[in-house]
Amino acid sequence: MRRSLAPSRLKRLNGEEEEENAKRSKRGRILSSSKKSVAPETVVEKPPAPITAESLSNHEALIRQILTKPFKVPILNYQGGIGSRALGVRRDGVRRPLHDPMAPNALVLYTPPQLSAHDLLKVDKDKVQVHVVVDPVLSNILRPHQREGVKFMYECVTGVRIENAYGCIMADEMGLGKTLQCITLMWTLLRQGPDCKPLIKKVVIVTPSSLVKNWCNEIVKWLGGRVHPLAIDGGGKEHIDKQLTSFMQTYSQRVVNPILVISYETFRSHAHVLNKGEVGLVLCDEGHRLKNCENQTYQALVKLQCQRRVLLSGTPIQNDLLEYFSLVHFVNQGLLGTSQEFRKQYENPILRGQDAYATVDERKKAEERLSQLIGIVNRCMIRRTSALLSKYLPDKTEQVVCINLSSIQKQLYQHLIKSDAVRRTVKDSNDKVSLTALSSITSLKKLCNHPDLVMDKILSGADGFEKAISLLPKEYIDTYKRQKLQVELSAKLMVLDTMLAVIKTTTTDKIVLVSNYTQTLDLFQRLCSLRNYNYVRLDGTMTIKKRAKIVEKFNDPTGGDFIFMLSSKAGGCGLNLIGANRLVMFDPDWNPANDDQAMARVWRDGQKKPCFVYRFLCTGTIEEKMMQRQAHKKALSSSVVDCEEDVARHFSLSELRSLFQLEENTISDTHDKIKCKRCVNGVQMKPPPADSDCTCDLSCWYHCADKRWLVDPILKSCWPAGISFVFYQHSTKVKVDEKPAVKEEVEDETEKDNDEVDDGSGSESNEDSSSDFEKENEAYND
Repeated sequence: MRRSLAPSRLKRLNGEEEEENAKRSKRGRILSSSKKSVAPETVVEKPPAPITAESLSNHEALIRQILTKPFKVPILNYQGGIGSRALGVRRDGVRRPLHDPMAPNALVLYTPPQLSAHDLLKVDKDKVQVHVVVDPVLSNILRPHQREGVKFMYECVTGVRIENAYGCIMADEMGLGKTLQCITLMWTLLRQGPDCKPLIKKVVIVTPSSLVKNWCNEIVKWLGGRVHPLAIDGGGKEHIDKQLTSFMQTYSQRVVNPILVISYETFRSHAHVLNKGEVGLVLCDEGHRLKNCENQTYQALVKLQCQRRVLLSGTPIQNDLLEYFSLVHFVNQGLLGTSQEFRKQYENPILRGQDAYATVDERKKAEERLSQLIGIVNRCMIRRTSALLSKYLPDKTEQVVCINLSSIQKQLYQHLIKSDAVRRTVKDSNDKVSLTALSSITSLKKLCNHPDLVMDKILSGADGFEKAISLLPKEYIDTYKRQKLQVELSAKLMVLDTMLAVIKTTTTDKIVLVSNYTQTLDLFQRLCSLRNYNYVRLDGTMTIKKRAKIVEKFNDPTGGDFIFMLSSKAGGCGLNLIGANRLVMFDPDWNPANDDQAMARVWRDGQKKPCFVYRFLCTGTIEEKMMQRQAHKKALSSSVVDCEEDVARHFSLSELRSLFQLEENTISDTHDKIKCKRCVNGVQMKPPPADSDCTCDLSCWYHCADKRWLVDPILKSCWPAGISFVFYQHSTKVKVDEKPAVKEEVEDETEKDNDEVDDGSGSESNEDSSSDFEKENEAYND
């Protein structure tokens, strides 16, 4: 029953409580007086025992352990923002750098000016500048040349090196870690600055489509998930516009995805969205794409609202002044004036001074202007060569392999260069090279690879191949129509076939095969199917997402792929194929930079095994002449783009005639041209200079006219397949204290077996092979 709480009822209840309390207090006084009559013992109350884990049950201990866990942000996979503020932490008001500048191995990019005690009393504490220190996660892994590069770029993008100029060109050669240096710069600018706040909020990385995924992987790899880039590598136009709009319209202090990685093609197509907002930093990978200031990609990037610009290129243009101007103008607009001012101030005087009939005054003026130009550009460009890599990577052995044409290749080659089409070309007195000549040059290059590549022209009787079908065996035509590969028709393919078989059976190495033609990749594919080799292929038809997957799979040591086929046009730049330690450049390119890019795929950071690079050339053919032209360009420190469509402006009539000649009575036309004084009667009498390496001219390499002088047992076993001469050199500069290798009565000494494959050659190190080579030389001398 519910009791009433009326005022009278409450009053009565209160009275009863007071009486009860009075009785209790009276009873307590009586008890206390009675206790006083007895001699009491002093009793000290003990404090309650603390509760320990032993006194608790297992369940109770578990519950307390769960409930006492520290606070954690309830977001899945939350790694913390890019800011330095933390929940529950109050600042004391004193400005401090984000990282300790006095820590061991600290990389300090900015040091504030020292203030006297008097100035410290006057200065506003909210305006005191602090050190800018690279995150120790990155500074502890940077090599000395990379630390120098990061500091150089930071000084450029903050306007320290050139007043009111905030761009630079990172022109290090391949493999020196341009990507890591740029990630370090980008992360530092996103997190800190001299005024205790980030210098930038957003970054745009523009790269070839094949490297979009690679950049994202590198960012995650080096930063450990501290920031997650936004990659735009596919999708519909509306979807991409929506993503880019969201990125550009984010203005908060802590952007969720502060890094955008986008391809050149996608940037150009969606420039109207990207040009609406401001960006803190733009990085352009493979920046030599911007050598022409008139193309659409260049114009779209120039309009981007970004003050700080960094251009990456391992092959900068050095002697084409207009291309030089385009690159510098992109990163630092106005540094060299307008294009008209540049021509008047630099280009015209320099070109006049280079003329053969220039006066002394004109040459002197040209030198002054050239020196002035280089002085300006070097303030915003840094370049180091790959020689630095020899300190950190395993040894690399480059080998230029000259291979004789097969009999059918030689017949077809001679038929083509003696044809009416070629004769009309070389007799033409016009300065311009005809399309027929360009087509004939391409046919000669393909014929050096395999007759299958020109078989369509032979069967159709195209220009230069009239009646050439009569030179072919009947069984070859039938076999070709059945699409069965005949390896014996190409000496280069025979050497490659032998090499693959030896590597497969005697080592655990993987190999990369590079060519300029997809038709040659088809040949490789048919060869792999014939020999049951596992392979992957990357060319222009492969999607961007699939490229990243197959590269990752191939680099996995547990993967089963043996061969990586690569088109130099589609994937020669930027790929890391460190899963392989051998690379074959099956055919040369007119531009040495393209070959260098392709050959740098395996000798990169992360490589653990000694590397071997093979460059195949057909002896006495157009391929050797291309190699000679490359060597000439490198000797002049020239890297002008020299692709086939530009042959007309680079070749004189006499040079063009020499291309259509076959040097038959030689083991190496290149060796004959350099007029080597170290070799006598086909034997190298003196070793190369002690300080020579792979970057030196071929005259400073080892010269081998016989297989016994080779240090690579794999190549030694391939000699009988058709090799006539080999140049080789190592990446490291090693002093050679060996005596001249003189051939004395060698004919009386017999080898065990010319065709025998050395047992255990795959596990033999390069140093062991080199020492055996020296011992063999000493044995011959004795």
